[in-house]
Amino acid sequence: MITLYTAATPNGHKVSIALEELELPYEVRAIDLSALEQREPWFLALNPNGRIPVIVDHDADELVVFESGAILLHLAERAGRLIGDDARGRSETIQWLMFQMSAIGPMMGQANVFARYAPEPIPYAIERYRRECRRLFEVLERRLDGREWLAADRYTIADIASFAWVRTHRWSGIDVEGLPRLHDWLARIAARPAVARGLAVPPRAAQSAADVEASARKMLA
Repeated sequence: MITLYTAATPNGHKVSIALEELELPYEVRAIDLSALEQREPWFLALNPNGRIPVIVDHDADELVVFESGAILLHLAERAGRLIGDDARGRSETIQWLMFQMSAIGPMMGQANVFARYAPEPIPYAIERYRRECRRLFEVLERRLDGREWLAADRYTIADIASFAWVRTHRWSGIDVEGLPRLHDWLARIAARPAVARGLAVPPRAAQSAADVEASARKMLA
């Protein structure tokens, strides 16, 4: 059994989707971001950085894993799936996972901060981060030329990680016109039953979009 501490955010959805895809048994502990529960001492004991998601793997000597990319690697390696069958496939998967962790996630996060949460609009910052996000989406578009998935010639945690963020492009105000392969890739992933189940974790009643926005504003105050 795995305990997943999470909220309805792209990083949280990465892990819930992976758990559903891998069919690993888990229970959910929704974290109330609007109440800054992630800053409470008990949660900081799990993740000193005070961010979701976190898992506790009770079948691995109560191993605590934080950082969504590290969690995805742990789950894929534990199950022996979604990571590629050989050294080349595994390396490709990790490279594209790190591309999401180091580029897509941080840039979309900054686009959201300046466009939605900053006390006063800063047009230069908004345009700068949206433009960079568009460039990163174009990298994905080129990568998907002649292939269905980002790595290892199959669906992997690299696809899950980027999908969880790219699917929110409207919220971030990022132009995706003229990227047909990206659109097709998003549709392929969204059609997977396990993805639909993962996106429903935690239930919206436990963590609404308004809660997430309220939390973001508090953290920037």
